[in-house]
Amino acid sequence: MSDKENTLDDEFLENEIQEDDINEQEATLGDVENVEELTEEEVLREDLAKEKDKFLRLFAEFENYKKRTSKERMDLFKTAGQEVIVSLLPVLDDFDRAMKELAKSNDEEMFKGIELINVKLRETLKSKGLQMLEVNTGDVFDAEIHEAITQIPAPDEKMKGKIIDVIEKGFSLGDRIIRHPKVVVGN
Repeated sequence: MSDKENTLDDEFLENEIQEDDINEQEATLGDVENVEELTEEEVLREDLAKEKDKFLRLFAEFENYKKRTSKERMDLFKTAGQEVIVSLLPVLDDFDRAMKELAKSNDEEMFKGIELINVKLRETLKSKGLQMLEVNTGDVFDAEIHEAITQIPAPDEKMKGKIIDVIEKGFSLGDRIIRHPKVVVGN
């Protein structure tokens, strides 16, 4: 092949490529015009759908926020006086010790008076949600509920892993344990 024939072939290929590009551009322009004419309504519908979706998501998020804050507020009200009640727990312990000592004395009137005050204090705290955790000797030790102060050799095989003695009573406020009962466990 001569150089002249190569040049003609190259020019022919270039012209064909340019014509193909022009045809594609015209087709694209025609499609764009048709798309603009046909989809102006569709574009508006898509925008409307997007806005509806945004609105629904925002509304759902706001509803979740309201539920969450309402739940937090209820939890706060349930445990609002927790600090005061926790600070009164040693007073309850002192009342228990005083009641034991007064039971030994012969003064029945003083015992009744102190007992009335003790009952009134306990009932007032109970009305605020305070509950004493029931722990008895012989109950199975549960690390989730009880706090083991020490372990001692069990008096018999039945008492292994069980509570031998309760040193300090435990209390819960609502569903939360605010003071774990302190116990001695047999091993």
